[in-house]
Amino acid sequence: VCLSLSVCLLSVFEIKVSFYVGKAIVGVRDKKMVSIRRATVHDLLAMQNANLLCLPENYGLKYYLYHILSWPQLSYVALDHKNRIVGYVLAKIDEESNEVPHGHITSLAVVRTYRKLGLATKLMQASAEAMVEVFDAVYASLHVRVSNRAALALYKHTLQFRVTMTEAGYYADGEDAYAMRRELTDEREAFLKKREALLNPSDETAAKGKQSDE
Repeated sequence: VCLSLSVCLLSVFEIKVSFYVGKAIVGVRDKKMVSIRRATVHDLLAMQNANLLCLPENYGLKYYLYHILSWPQLSYVALDHKNRIVGYVLAKIDEESNEVPHGHITSLAVVRTYRKLGLATKLMQASAEAMVEVFDAVYASLHVRVSNRAALALYKHTLQFRVTMTEAGYYADGEDAYAMRRELTDEREAFLKKREALLNPSDETAAKGKQSDE
């Protein structure tokens, strides 16, 4: 009886372990099944919810709507395997200055359980490319709290932004912000090449033919 009971308990334990391991494996696989697409007005509530979960800087729904209606090409969302929004980037073109055309990242957020997957980079890259292709932007800018070391590391080391100045009391609670920017040189060069290929498809075909002959 004791032997049978031990076998039964061991079997239950193995089932439980298998269940949790299987669940963990599915979770990892599901996290990889994330897609990026342009944001629409139908995404605004979910974007706002992600913002409330992730960031201390929160905005009213009208502010999101203002971005989507004014610059519909620049904001993007990340969707999980169940089509739920797990990240977003809210962006615009700075039209208040007399400088060269440039974009501004108003807000970037990724739900905690979906971080470390490169989603922030993909969202930012999609927005940067749209800034160049649609508005001929020369650079992108953003602000980050001086105390937010994780975000600062992401912007500096992964996304290659640089600090241009410190703006005292930028945030509502009085905290200072680093103003940062990144030149969109790579995106502009890639766009020019793509446009050239579209305008002169015969040149590209000839180049491919020459390579195949060689």
